[in-house]
Amino acid sequence: MLKFISFGSGSSGNCYYLYTETEGLIIDIGVGIRTLKKQFRDFGLSLSSIHYVLITHDHADHIKSVGSLSHEYHLPIYATEKVHAGIDRNYCVQRKLPPAMKRRVVPGEPLELGAFRVTPFSVPHDASENVGYQIEAEGITFCIITDVGAITDEVKTYIQRADYLVIEANHDEEMLMHGPYPYPLKERIQSTTGHLSNKDCGVAIAENMKEGLKHVWLCHLSEENNHPELARKTVETILRQYGIVVGKDLEMEVLKRNTPTGIYELQV
Repeated sequence: MLKFISFGSGSSGNCYYLYTETEGLIIDIGVGIRTLKKQFRDFGLSLSSIHYVLITHDHADHIKSVGSLSHEYHLPIYATEKVHAGIDRNYCVQRKLPPAMKRRVVPGEPLELGAFRVTPFSVPHDASENVGYQIEAEGITFCIITDVGAITDEVKTYIQRADYLVIEANHDEEMLMHGPYPYPLKERIQSTTGHLSNKDCGVAIAENMKEGLKHVWLCHLSEENNHPELARKTVETILRQYGIVVGKDLEMEVLKRNTPTGIYELQV
């Protein structure tokens, strides 16, 4: 059975884990390695069960521990060529990746990683490069789209395929505009290479979800410009306007910024 855990989702650190009975795959490693070891133990898991690491982009909250994890467990790290270069430049990554552990992905080109068929796709964000991932395993299509400034036609096609979807709901527009951030930062967040608002997240789901989408997780909420209940209510209200009822037509939850979720068992 395919299972999913989020170990953190937000500007202080992002890390997501998909695993079967025999193989595990990490998406981003922006949390501390010691913290992650403890959290894995709490679930009866070990970091030695990880076989592959996918990186979305080279911002510190997604890559902080990638070198340490790769060195300690001899793990290959999958990222685009530009993201690998960005990891090498990022001073927050104190232990750099061994060259032998670098694996290159290309947006739109699927790759087979054991039990997982992984397809990276381009996502607009102001990093060196940014990708989302469609991951197929055991008859299930899982999709993660984080740090996304705009929902492009390409991004829409991957939402349309998902049985399970992790998607950014970063900020409430009113909270952002009336909040403490300096104006240039507000402009950056609202730009097409910034972050997705609650409203735009809701519209993206409502207009592109396929019949049979089972579960949505809202990710990467801003601590200063959002609130979990506000994000949930905003997205839920928009879905209802499209005739989609949370709890009936699909399940939806907000991922916590600093603490793990439980274990989700993903059903066909």
